[in-house]
Amino acid sequence: MDHVARLRALRRKMSEQKVEAMLITALPDVRYLCGFTGSNAALVVTGRRATLYTDGRYTTQAKEETSGARVVIAAKSALKEACTALGKLGVSHAFFDPSSTTVAQLAVMKKEVRGGFFVPAKRALVGELRERKDTAEIALMERAAQLGCDVFDKLLPKIESGVSEMEIAAELEYLARKMGAEAMSFETIVASGSRSALPHGRATEQKLPANGFITLDFGVILNGYCSDMTRTVHLGEVSRAEREAYDAVLEAQQAGVSAVKPGATCDEVDEAARSVLKAAGLAKFFTHSTGHGVGLEIHETPRLAQGQRQVLEPGMVVTIEPGIYIAGRYGIRIEDMVLVTEDGGRILTPASKALIEL
Repeated sequence: MDHVARLRALRRKMSEQKVEAMLITALPDVRYLCGFTGSNAALVVTGRRATLYTDGRYTTQAKEETSGARVVIAAKSALKEACTALGKLGVSHAFFDPSSTTVAQLAVMKKEVRGGFFVPAKRALVGELRERKDTAEIALMERAAQLGCDVFDKLLPKIESGVSEMEIAAELEYLARKMGAEAMSFETIVASGSRSALPHGRATEQKLPANGFITLDFGVILNGYCSDMTRTVHLGEVSRAEREAYDAVLEAQQAGVSAVKPGATCDEVDEAARSVLKAAGLAKFFTHSTGHGVGLEIHETPRLAQGQRQVLEPGMVVTIEPGIYIAGRYGIRIEDMVLVTEDGGRILTPASKALIEL
């Protein structure tokens, strides 16, 4: 990763916004800018230098991982030392990201340097940089996405009536770690039968039914980058109504994928998927947005939803995940990660989306 180039890009944004200095405390932002992966860090960036503050647990790790920034091992509090150093730099103010800085951190910051020195940024400058993935990031995300697909394929023979949702989630996560994942991107969702109508139905002790849908929503982390995918399969014979519902969701998902291209707005992509479900009379059962950005975090900007006018750009990686949820009966969701390319969108999660009957 070229962290020097990323810091240079941040400085350009800072110059455009007349930002003299920034105090960065969000760990994903710190990792993105200088490579450090520890659990305690504060990164100070000015027009000329970047300094990472952390604690003694990371003396060796910080020096091995960090590039583009000087490393300071704080005697006590990394955040306090970062603030003290900022106050001595001669700058009139330092910006922070209010969307990631905690109330407790802000209290420390204001105590260390008083008088309105710290100013909330109007734009998440590091977040904006992270939206467009570089070549190295895309390669990592492709690998993470493919690993998720491989896990899904290996899991299918394990899915059978009478096995609990928790057992399926455990098997899925075991396979993921065995096949190379660092961790899961989020708590694995396994929702079967009537529970599949819960959009975020975490796995329970409920047994898989002899006949019904099973929604599997999961992701893996590989080299820090997340994957995210959802497939809905069916145990037993599918009824005509269930197949029609599945086909409608699949058509909506494919319409959303087809709408992904540079220059398209997020709400246009959302509407492309939503309009298919409207035509099928199922829109009232689609109760969430169509997708979100993915990267070092499972949920990043941009957000693909109604009223979101942000324009898609090459290098962004987003999810397309329409679904329907009919309370007491079933739910269906299909999700892919899609890379925005120069001329369209490319699916990173190629696992089959045909209705699988087990």
